Amino acid sequence: FGVLQTVSGDAQGRFKTSLTNIQYPDRGDFLVELGSKMAGASELASIEDIERLWFELQREVAEQGKIVNFTTEYATADGERVSGEVVRVGVFNLVFDDGYLTYDSTTENITELQRQPEQARYTGSTADLVDATGQGGTVRFGLDVTRGSILSLLVESPTITERVNQGGIVGYCIIGLGIIGLLIAIWRWIGLSSDSRKVSAQLKRDSASTDNPLGRVLAAYESNKAADTETIELKLSEAALKEMPGLTKGLLFIKVISVVAPLMGLLGTVTGMIKTFQVITLYGAGDPKMMAGGISQALMTTVLGLVVAIPMVLIHTLVSGQSRKIVNIIHAQSAGIVAQHSEKHG
Repeated sequence: FGVLQTVSGDAQGRFKTSLTNIQYPDRGDFLVELGSKMAGASELASIEDIERLWFELQREVAEQGKIVNFTTEYATADGERVSGEVVRVGVFNLVFDDGYLTYDSTTENITELQRQPEQARYTGSTADLVDATGQGGTVRFGLDVTRGSILSLLVESPTITERVNQGGIVGYCIIGLGIIGLLIAIWRWIGLSSDSRKVSAQLKRDSASTDNPLGRVLAAYESNKAADTETIELKLSEAALKEMPGLTKGLLFIKVISVVAPLMGLLGTVTGMIKTFQVITLYGAGDPKMMAGGISQALMTTVLGLVVAIPMVLIHTLVSGQSRKIVNIIHAQSAGIVAQHSEKHG
């Protein structure tokens, strides 16, 4: 009877924290009654009580290996209490169509997680599991064997939006610069690609066309064919110089963004570290989480700066390369025209 009382007490504590308690809440009353009976001196446990205890222990073991769907009441993330179908995966997880649920053994309430894991492969698998329960087959499911510990870590991990928000005003400025630089780079790439095609077409034509930079330079030569070689060279140089602003427009701004973005990230890091040290001054360094959170926020601006700067450097290289290609063609054609004119009038 002493062993029976010990087993009864252990089972009561284990059953109370188990997910199976949602489906079988009446066994708690039985265990309390059995414990009271064993603690008293006037009454002993009957054979039926011992068999019931054995049955409950056996059922708990069996339920740990089952995936069961049933209808119960739970609270949504916004506090509304609804009744719906849920699925219990052993004693590890409780899920419904939209994600994971959590069970509070103290209040015996089922609530939806305030924020589901960010990865869609977790929340998507819960809906598949709910749909497949009772139909057989295999479903890929994100099981938390720690009964909620890993899941809570996933939920506490900040999303991309939250990480960006950690950067504050400096982070928003960096992102704004990156967007502006990207738009300018796309605009210039489209314009230079169009000019490059027109210049390539101009190289195949005998007459000059004013719809492209090379054609306008050639038109300057055709309008001054009777001049001497020195005048032709000056006219072509003047025409080529007029084309330079249009071919290099916006490139300097893209380069400036690639340099300024990491500097702004460093500025955000420094200001964030200052705030972290102020917190340490006020509250001490006893809480590593408080310090780690401040440092994480401080370093976020550095990450944003590098995320903007690295693509901007690559984009600037591509766009400026396209510009230099057209400029080299203009210079080469101008030099060829001057040499040809000099041979004719030499």
